Amino acid sequence: MPYEDLRQFLDVLRQHGELVNIDRPIDLRSEVAKALKQTYVRQGPAFVFTQNGTEFPLVAGLYSTRSKALLAFEATEETIFEKVLTGLDNPIPPTLTSTAAPCQEVVLTGKEIDITRFPIPTYSPQDGGPYITAGIFVSKDPESGVADIGHYRAQILGKDSFSFFAQPFHRFGKYLANCQRLNVTPRGAILIGVDPVLAYTCQVQTTDETDDWHVAGGLRGAPIELTRCKTIDLEVPSTTEVVIEFEVDPNNNASEGPLGEYTGYYTPASLKPVARITAITHRRKPYFQGLLTGKPVTENHILKAIPFEASVCHALKTQFPTVERVAIPPSGGVSFYVVIAMRPRFAGEARQAILAAIASKIRPKWVIAVDPDVDVHNPEEVEWAMCFRVRPDRDVFIINQTPAGPLDPSVDENVPLIARTSASVGIDATRPFGEPFAEAADVPGWQDYVVPELDK
Repeated sequence: MPYEDLRQFLDVLRQHGELVNIDRPIDLRSEVAKALKQTYVRQGPAFVFTQNGTEFPLVAGLYSTRSKALLAFEATEETIFEKVLTGLDNPIPPTLTSTAAPCQEVVLTGKEIDITRFPIPTYSPQDGGPYITAGIFVSKDPESGVADIGHYRAQILGKDSFSFFAQPFHRFGKYLANCQRLNVTPRGAILIGVDPVLAYTCQVQTTDETDDWHVAGGLRGAPIELTRCKTIDLEVPSTTEVVIEFEVDPNNNASEGPLGEYTGYYTPASLKPVARITAITHRRKPYFQGLLTGKPVTENHILKAIPFEASVCHALKTQFPTVERVAIPPSGGVSFYVVIAMRPRFAGEARQAILAAIASKIRPKWVIAVDPDVDVHNPEEVEWAMCFRVRPDRDVFIINQTPAGPLDPSVDENVPLIARTSASVGIDATRPFGEPFAEAADVPGWQDYVVPELDK
């Protein structure tokens, strides 16, 4: 059965030794990030920071390792990829509850609103202030009513306000542009602490016409139960720990940033929209959630990997059915570097698949195609294919003037986001189609050969 809420997932993590309490005082401004980086490097558990200077516990590191991702999907390494692909092929619409929702056990409006009461960390030394990094923004297109859920960063400005960063090619950014064109006040909600599959749904690459609640239902294998917000026309999952309802002031901008981003570099401060909080609703004794971002690899990158790989593979297979696997390594920020395993059916097909990946929403800078005998998740095998199956004069090509990857620090930051371009490199590391090629020399049957001395 899928998880009903965050709390069930926390129970499972704890049962598997993947969640521990830190019951000593922890400074939100300087110690949370250090603890999270330490546990990631050791492939350790998630943490509940119980003494963080606020009345609410902070849970973080929930998506920091592959083992936790498998627990979130209730899958194994052998079943995870197929389970996600099946979920994408079988969307399930949400349901709307008319009963009292757990996420609205406590409702704060007006002068009761104070977001600073919650444990919101500062992750990198030069960050512009405390940031909500694990928040899932819920919004609707003002014309179509199609719902989007996505992770966007939010810098706290005061008790009832924050600034946020939604790039113009992201769906929330497009919704904001549509609201401006229609002279409509943008409204949304931030979800903190949800059924883990919702967090992974945010990373799935879909079309602008796709309702994300349907995608989440498919991945979960059951419909998402929604409830109506208190102050805005929007629906949110009923079991969310904390919901922040807000409206965007179209005439008010504030300096937002810097923030140590997923590229491993700071994005500089710049003017961004300001949102005014219209209500905060939450469960009794809620968990607040944090998420470490910064130089790869962090929790941010592990969270993206499975949904990015599955959704890109899903899209490629519709055109190239012999695509078997896609890897989008965390070291490349989970977007800038893509490896495709496929069996080309005709000359040039690998190049076509590379071009299709370059044209995808994740905007990769490097795309490599290899034969299926190469493990796309093993960088040594990919490098072996590049070294011995590639003739650079024939198999390496550059596509200029492609849209720049999100927050690429190698691109001129003085150029507006919507106008930034870069280039992409394609490498066809498959064997030359229809031509004789040397036979790979390996040791057959080594995986099954028992060497008792190694087990001593």
